[in-house]
Amino acid sequence: MSTPLLQISDLRAGYGRAEVLHGISLHADKGSVITVIGPNGAGKSTLLNTMMGILPGKGSVRFDGQDISALTLEERVMLGMALVPEKRELFGTMSVEDNLLLGGFRQMRLGNAQWRDRLADVFDIFPRLKERRAQLAGTLSGGERQMLAVGRALMGRPALLMLDEPSLGLAPLIVREIFSIIDNLRKTGVTIVLVEQNARAALQVADHGYVLEMGELSAEGPADQLANDPRVIETYLGSAKKAA
Repeated sequence: MSTPLLQISDLRAGYGRAEVLHGISLHADKGSVITVIGPNGAGKSTLLNTMMGILPGKGSVRFDGQDISALTLEERVMLGMALVPEKRELFGTMSVEDNLLLGGFRQMRLGNAQWRDRLADVFDIFPRLKERRAQLAGTLSGGERQMLAVGRALMGRPALLMLDEPSLGLAPLIVREIFSIIDNLRKTGVTIVLVEQNARAALQVADHGYVLEMGELSAEGPADQLANDPRVIETYLGSAKKAA
């Protein structure tokens, strides 16, 4: 059996003395899509930020077989981890293309002389960004900003892409487009960890799912099984269906 690309064991983290995550264990196989669903305040963003090294944590974080628990954010980026945060954090006064080029920093540091060529791949995935390559990022629509945030992360050719609430604040039609793109990204071989409140859409694109409640995992399993779990349906999928 192959080693998971990401292996989290007994992860604990929080803010000051307030522990938010209480012993989380999960894994993501190479090339898979896993999703972590749960309500607001469950600790989903805290989980991603701790995995990325933005927040300190206790427990084990292994990436491609290597214990990276003591590594900094920058070191994790260089290993091939990328996080698209909930707020997207784009440079609004810079063009779409310049925002994307900033995402190529990892490949440039690795000495890839053709790192700029990745732009063509990103534009293939997001044709709308190619149309708006000279436009200022701050003038894009919400959906376009989300595409730009994902595209910028992909410029570094990450092995692991973590997405924090990619559908947040977007119209239903754009949400469907974003999830279609996530589904298509699996064909590129990138491993995806998707944190979402839209449980129905997340479970449709994921291979495996985890339910996070009050900083603890209350359920996990193949995504199709979770989508048919009566408790998950009652708690999450009913409201997701109404919101869709």
